[in-house]
Amino acid sequence: MYHIFVNDKPIILTTKVEKEDGFKNFLLSTVNIGKVLRTLNSSDLKEVRLIGKKEHKLLKKFLKLLPNVVAGGGKVYNQKGAILFIYRNDKWDLPKGKAEKKETIEETSIREVEEETGVQGLEIIKPLDTTYHIFKRNGKHRIKVTYWFEMKTTFDGPLYPQEDEGITKVEWLSPEDSQKALENSYANIKLLL
Repeated sequence: MYHIFVNDKPIILTTKVEKEDGFKNFLLSTVNIGKVLRTLNSSDLKEVRLIGKKEHKLLKKFLKLLPNVVAGGGKVYNQKGAILFIYRNDKWDLPKGKAEKKETIEETSIREVEEETGVQGLEIIKPLDTTYHIFKRNGKHRIKVTYWFEMKTTFDGPLYPQEDEGITKVEWLSPEDSQKALENSYANIKLLL
């Protein structure tokens, strides 16, 4: 089962058909993704489910429905166990950004964290779950596929929000403050924490 977020409402990819209650079912093989997005955005449905036949083919089929934007990001810990957060568009988020040509996803993730926060000396510890969300740019919907990595750093210098990317704050948040920040964050970020 996969979750692709449209704002904070999920499109769930599944092979199980269940009686509709607060959600709507569509067949993945014949779905009109534009209709699904309009339905989610203009109704009080909590989610939409796209039903496919084979679990291992669900994501591959779904990703063919819209252009994909590949991104990388980090859940970064400092020596005190605090997590690095950015504040953009009136929400707390983790640093991430679009991959550039000829760059590995690990290189993208480290570069984006450095650019968006000013933090240096990043070391990848392990990969985390990949997240998916649909956004609209220039009137067209796209799927952002974000590869996340847990990282650590001994950096304790000043933090610099990348203002030209709309980032207004960068902060190290304790585990307790991180939970509070998640109350004003995105559903896919909540999955990572």
